[in-house]
Amino acid sequence: MSSAASSKVVISGTGLWTPEHSITNEELVTAYNGWAEKYNQDHFKQIEDGSLKAKPFSTAEFIENASGIKQRYVYVKDGILDINRMRPNIPERPDDALSDQAEIALHAARKAIAAACKTASDIDAVIVSCAYTQRAYPAIAIEVQDALGIEGFGFDMLAACSAATFALHRGFEMVAAGTARCVLLINPELTSPQVNYCDRDSHFIFGDVATAAIVERRDTCTAPHSYDILGVKAQTRFSSNVRSNFGYVTYANDADPFGADKLFHQNGRRVFKDVCPLAENHILSHIESLGFTTADIKRWWLHQANINMNMWIRNRLLGEEASLEKVPIVLDRYANTASAGSLIAFHLYHEDLVSGDPGLICSFGAGYSIGSLVIRKR
Repeated sequence: MSSAASSKVVISGTGLWTPEHSITNEELVTAYNGWAEKYNQDHFKQIEDGSLKAKPFSTAEFIENASGIKQRYVYVKDGILDINRMRPNIPERPDDALSDQAEIALHAARKAIAAACKTASDIDAVIVSCAYTQRAYPAIAIEVQDALGIEGFGFDMLAACSAATFALHRGFEMVAAGTARCVLLINPELTSPQVNYCDRDSHFIFGDVATAAIVERRDTCTAPHSYDILGVKAQTRFSSNVRSNFGYVTYANDADPFGADKLFHQNGRRVFKDVCPLAENHILSHIESLGFTTADIKRWWLHQANINMNMWIRNRLLGEEASLEKVPIVLDRYANTASAGSLIAFHLYHEDLVSGDPGLICSFGAGYSIGSLVIRKR
């Protein structure tokens, strides 16, 4: 599905919150290899008789070559590198305390509101959209709305790695329809709790972060940097190649609620083969529907999942000579931040564009899902 409008809706501000803690590939590998060695020792007899497979070891070079990731930020570092725990140690908060996810959402939200030169009274709706919310209800968005003193309404959305672009679509549509003047969209990607740090092939993929954006009517925008939304396009096609089965029904299944299948898992090679051509065709059809060619687009803010995926798409669209300035990469330091990656890239690399420059924000991931916006610097 795609839509286009006559530039009456703009993105007027973005915000980025980066955790204070980071983990390098070397740190992560040291912990993983220590755990794997202990596992292999503890299960020596089963491994020897073939009833269990030995856990393979890893290297920092393997991670960087496979993904382009050098480090990742994490909300809580304690526990992740403990070979007797292998998961973050996040204390549970009481019901009357601010939730972890609302806390990180507020950091990004306040920065986006300031960048857009807005106040709480200007905002009509809050959407929290991400890969996971830490509870089913009440909505994290309503908790954030209350903390900011915003009137109106809020709701949560889950759309995996396309959550940020899909939320921007909803904000665009609400403002275009007149059901809201100004919408705050937040992507608090608290991904570290769903990582299987005991899986060599996926323990390095994700990092924590929060991004936010303001979408509003063009005639109310006073921000120093703003972008007309020229068109949005969304696409989904069902696949189980990227999956997480954690959910409340597990209680009724009598299954292990924290088993490996309940955490993030994927068939990475299949995802690469499926999603890359889907994303290429999606992007081309979107920009062409608005009268643009690939040469017209001044910047490409793509989903940040894997360097090889991004380079494949870049090379197909622009050729191998396209610079990283034109197609910025942030996953080397942020890792895969689920839906937030393209918004991190946009937040960090947009102010140098000049009035009239078009750009494209695009996400692609689990679902499969692809979301894009073609925008133009005012």
